[in-house]
Amino acid sequence: MVETIQWSDAGVVMIDQTRLPREEVYVTCRDYREVAEAIRSMVIRGAPAIGVAAAMGVALGMLHADPSRLDPELETICATLAATRPTAVNLFWAIDRMKKLYAGIRACPVEEIRRRLVEEARQIRLEDIAINEAIGRHGAPLVPDGKTVLTHCNAGALATAGYGTALGVVRAAVASGKRIDVFADETRPFLQGARLTVWELQHDGIPATLITDSMAGHFLKSGRIGCVVVGADRIAANGDVANKIGTYTVAVLARENGVPFYVAAPVSTLDLSLSSGDQIPIEQRPATEVTHVFGVAVAPEGVRVENPAFDVTPHRYVTAIVTERGVARPPFTESLRTLAAA
Repeated sequence: MVETIQWSDAGVVMIDQTRLPREEVYVTCRDYREVAEAIRSMVIRGAPAIGVAAAMGVALGMLHADPSRLDPELETICATLAATRPTAVNLFWAIDRMKKLYAGIRACPVEEIRRRLVEEARQIRLEDIAINEAIGRHGAPLVPDGKTVLTHCNAGALATAGYGTALGVVRAAVASGKRIDVFADETRPFLQGARLTVWELQHDGIPATLITDSMAGHFLKSGRIGCVVVGADRIAANGDVANKIGTYTVAVLARENGVPFYVAAPVSTLDLSLSSGDQIPIEQRPATEVTHVFGVAVAPEGVRVENPAFDVTPHRYVTAIVTERGVARPPFTESLRTLAAA
C-alpha cells in the first residue's frame, strides 16, 4: 500500500499527489512553512491526511524554534498551518491536539518538549491507519455482494495516513470475500477520482471503472450500483456532510434511485459545534483549476469562474455514517453524539 506521509530525520516525506498518476514522486518538507504550502497546494490532500501533515508540521516547526521563544513560535506555526485550508476539520483537530500536549509539557526541558511533540505526531499517523481499518470493518457488511460500489473523489490511502475511509470500506469488503467492483467518478475539476482513486484500486487489484461525473445518474438508474460510499471533510451535528464538490449531486441521484448512500469518516471529522452544514466554511479554489487541465486551457480566456472545493449534502440523503466506533444512523443528532462520547 502507498505511503502517503512519513516522518523522517530529514523532514516530513509525502507523495506528491499533484503529479499522480504520471509520476510517483516523494517530496521532503524541511520546515513547517513547506508543510503548510504542501497542504495549500494539494501536494497532500484528504481530511485525515491533512490532519497528520499538520501535526507533523507543528512538530517540525518546534524542532527548529528558538528555545527562548517557544510559546510565540508555537502560535505562529499553528496559525500558519491553520490558514491553509478552511473546510477539513481534521486540520484544526490535529493542531489543537498538538497545542494541548504542549500546554501540558511546556515546563519540561526543550529537548523533551521537542521529542514528545515528534512522538505525538507519529502517533497520530499510526492511530489514523488503525482508525481507517476499523472504519473498514464496520462498513464492509453494508456493501452488497456481487454489486458495484460508486465513489466520488478520493477517500483512500492517499487521503489518509493509509488504508482509507471510503476505499477502506471497499478494501475490507474485498478482504471479507465479497465480489465487488468500483465505479469512480472522475471528480472535476481536480480529477481526484481519475488520477488517484483508480490508481489506488489498480495497485490493489480491485476492478475499477472510471466514469465522468455526469454519468453517475445513468448508472445509478441502471440497477448496477449497490451502494455509494464517500468520505467527508466535516460533518455537522445533524449529519450534514461536507465533501468534495459534486457529492451532493450523487447523493440526490442515489436517493432518487433507491441506492444507499454511505459516508465513511473518523470521529475526528465530526464537528458537533455546528448545528448544521450551513455553518461549514466552503473553500474557494483558484479559477485555473476549472479553466485549465494539466496546464492546458480548456475554456476561453477571461471567462468568469466559480470554484467551490466542497458542497454540503443534507443529512436526509445520508443512509448512514460509518466511523471507527460504529455506524451512525438517523436521527444523527443522537447517534453522532453517542459515537463521539464513546
